[in-house]
Amino acid sequence: MKLYLSVDMEGITGLPDHTFVLAEKHNYNRARKIMTDETNYVIEAAMQSGCSEIVVNDSHSKMNNLLIDALHPEALLITGEGKPLSMMQGLDASYDGALFIGYHARAGQFGVMSHSMIHAVRNFYINDQPVGELGLNAYVAGYFEVPILMVAGDDQAVKEAEELIPNVTTATVKETISRSAVKSLTPQKAGELLSKRVQHALDRRNKVDPLAPPEKPVIKIEFNNYGQAEWASLMPGTILEAGTTIVRFEAKDILEAYQAMLVMVELALNATFSS
Repeated sequence: MKLYLSVDMEGITGLPDHTFVLAEKHNYNRARKIMTDETNYVIEAAMQSGCSEIVVNDSHSKMNNLLIDALHPEALLITGEGKPLSMMQGLDASYDGALFIGYHARAGQFGVMSHSMIHAVRNFYINDQPVGELGLNAYVAGYFEVPILMVAGDDQAVKEAEELIPNVTTATVKETISRSAVKSLTPQKAGELLSKRVQHALDRRNKVDPLAPPEKPVIKIEFNNYGQAEWASLMPGTILEAGTTIVRFEAKDILEAYQAMLVMVELALNATFSS
């Protein structure tokens, strides 16, 4: 069995706010260790359940957060930014399943550190369906016919996953109090929970179907201000919808839609005013 792990940071056990997930902040190095330890619990449980190959994709911010010298020795790590498929880099049809670890709720929703890729984004839509990082990533996996077997993170990320992916196994490691406060398991207890849930997910992997993406999807991004939308609409093929901050792109498939999203959010970061 070959597994793919996409590991984000905001949904990792015990992390309540931006001081844990931004590299320049004082809690970041503590959070890197917790993130790496949590990933190791998942890897070890997967190995104990018969997995022969595990590839881990560091999926947060600059995507160089996981401590490779402390990572489970049997795993392979994809690290660093500039990845053509970002949070789903390295995935292909050879995998038997994917697990999302440390995930969070989409932008504009109740949930610890909820957002969608960057804070300039108010909403992502695929064919008018609101989605977050979790949804977009699940659709990319579906393109390769890889099922999402488990999602771990805060309670609101888990809720989002259960609404989107039938029969997905979930693991709630912390409960949202506000966008910057949580009631969390300790790392040891979270590790015990994750180990059990990984085993459960792999035991029932045949009950989860890949999330099939729509053909020729239309991706729309609603930005927080008009300047961000203007920058994003510089990408060829986009349309800035009149009277809104929504930029739309008609894609040939979900991979093109995903990469269009990556380009648009990078362009939006050039906007110099916040309102």
